[in-house]
Amino acid sequence: MSFDNAYEAIAEAHPEGDTRWAFGTGFEDPLSGVDTTVPDGIDRADLASYCLMLGDDALVLAQRLTEWVTRTHELEDEVALANIALDLLGQARMLLARAGTVDGSGRGEDALAHFRSEDEFRNVRLVELPRGDFGRTVAALLVFSTWRLALLNRLTGSTDPVLAAVAAKAVKEVAYHRDYAARWAVRLGDGTEYSAERLHAGFADVLPFVEELFTPHAVEHRLERDGVAVDPAALRPEFDEVLDQVCARATATLPEVTSVGTLAGRAGRDGVHTEHFGYLLAEMQSLARSDPEATW
Repeated sequence: MSFDNAYEAIAEAHPEGDTRWAFGTGFEDPLSGVDTTVPDGIDRADLASYCLMLGDDALVLAQRLTEWVTRTHELEDEVALANIALDLLGQARMLLARAGTVDGSGRGEDALAHFRSEDEFRNVRLVELPRGDFGRTVAALLVFSTWRLALLNRLTGSTDPVLAAVAAKAVKEVAYHRDYAARWAVRLGDGTEYSAERLHAGFADVLPFVEELFTPHAVEHRLERDGVAVDPAALRPEFDEVLDQVCARATATLPEVTSVGTLAGRAGRDGVHTEHFGYLLAEMQSLARSDPEATW
């Protein structure tokens, strides 16, 4: 999937009649029409945790990307990044709603987004890193969307009907996200000496957090055996192949880095986050927490 500009991506019509722009907005029930029955034999707590993992990844990166609104070098890219953030927010809504239903708590998407503490979030640490300059954002978006697209493609065959439905819809969106990031990586890497330096520096900041993307959590192991989840370790060959192709076009070389450590084997999927996450969460939740009884 490729577009000449952001407006083509927004206006693109899909055969089934929907568009990415509308995804996540205007729905009373984001799971309407989808069989929400939990398959027999599936551990509900594990399924809820897995939905939180994937939903939190999308929610936190969406929050980070919205920081570019009013700050980009061109209006076209401001619209593109806002559109990508909206896509991710739409995915987060469905996944958080599924988690709140499956775990029996009755918590809605807003409650899970705005009234959990830092250690209750299950996102990978890559998505919470500061946005940095444009080169760093491009590097982070290319890494994340390449990994997530490989994951979503496999989740379309999940035995959980909601995960399969969310994945089928999100694949089209994330394919655009990866295409956008890849085209900018080529422009920066094969551009000026300075633009190539900024892309290289962006990769140097992001790549230490890549290993976490492919480290299976115990929940993923259990659900993978039931055909619900995907073993993230299986995604690595496809991820490496895509990055190699993009870097070859960009005449860029990925820096040698050392992976960030864990806390006694625990990382983002266990609620262990970077020092940056608390600030992001405080801003994201400030309005809802200032008046939790308010209706909008």
